[in-house]
Amino acid sequence: MEITIGANIKRLRTAKNITQEQLSAAMNVTCAAVSKWERGESYPDITLLQPLAYFFEVTLDELMGYDHEKIQANIDEIIQRYRSCWKSDCQKAREIIVDAYRTYPNDYWIMHYYMWNIGGDLADNDPAVLIAHREEFLAICEKILEGCTEENLRLGAWNMRAKILHAEGKTDEALAIYKTKFTDWYTTGEQKTEQLFAKDTEEYYFHVQKNMYELADFAADKLGRTVFFNPALTMEEKTAHTLCCGELLLNAFEESGEAFFLMLASSFLGRMENDLLYRGGSDEQITAVMDKRLYAAKKVDEARADNLPLHHAFDRYSEEARDNLLKFNLLYRVNAKSGRRAELLKNPAYKAVLDKYR
Repeated sequence: MEITIGANIKRLRTAKNITQEQLSAAMNVTCAAVSKWERGESYPDITLLQPLAYFFEVTLDELMGYDHEKIQANIDEIIQRYRSCWKSDCQKAREIIVDAYRTYPNDYWIMHYYMWNIGGDLADNDPAVLIAHREEFLAICEKILEGCTEENLRLGAWNMRAKILHAEGKTDEALAIYKTKFTDWYTTGEQKTEQLFAKDTEEYYFHVQKNMYELADFAADKLGRTVFFNPALTMEEKTAHTLCCGELLLNAFEESGEAFFLMLASSFLGRMENDLLYRGGSDEQITAVMDKRLYAAKKVDEARADNLPLHHAFDRYSEEARDNLLKFNLLYRVNAKSGRRAELLKNPAYKAVLDKYR
């Protein structure tokens, strides 16, 4: 954060219509010291801050140039930039959050994003990275748990503690954290919200639908993992099984009109495309599953245009995903600047599929 006290002293002194000599005499320092303050070459001694604020009849925040609203707006803008590029340009996202952490090391959200970016996101963390940053991450966790009241960030801190314990070989202690600090399926906020209303009310039906779609999203993700990490299947068999299941789910939606099946298809295909992308799938396999995935996203948008309540399933996603799932999926593929997705953009067949849906 830029310290502007020198410029503020000059501005306040000019407004008060006094010279550097007069200010130096009032503060019992040399005129050269005041001159250095105003040029930004040095700062006043901490014992002079209160007398300076009193002399100029301003608060300490005003003297130091501290503007909470302006700083918060800057933090919000940084976080938005980070979140908008962390999928498409990992290197740029890393640069943004590392620089933000240097500038605002005590902002809880920036601490959170910095820790998880360096730590390798929420899954598949490299134990060596966690051990290498152990002291730094634990210090961040301590700050969050001691001072932050936002439950998501507190749970993130407990999660990182558990991951570090696991990396150290203390898996039983890590699992104990998940058992004591995290809720189970039946005591989630979503389940309790649903139970708040009588079953013959519109509110109850709304929350039942919302929970159904969110759980379908979650279950489809798990289905994808059981397929991809099945050691009995080759990569070709995993891809074929994915396309078969995706087609069955999409057909079930077309025949029944039940958007539940469409939600399953969309999430399942997305999970499988991602794993093929980062875990050894060929260009052809990724392209085939992506084609089916983008088709499912297109059908989701059409279903929502027909007033099917699928938007409930996207409440926790970005605004772009909630408003237009196909556009959201296309953007971070088309705009990829580095990594596997950027390499795939050089493949004519892959690019042709993207062009088909744009």
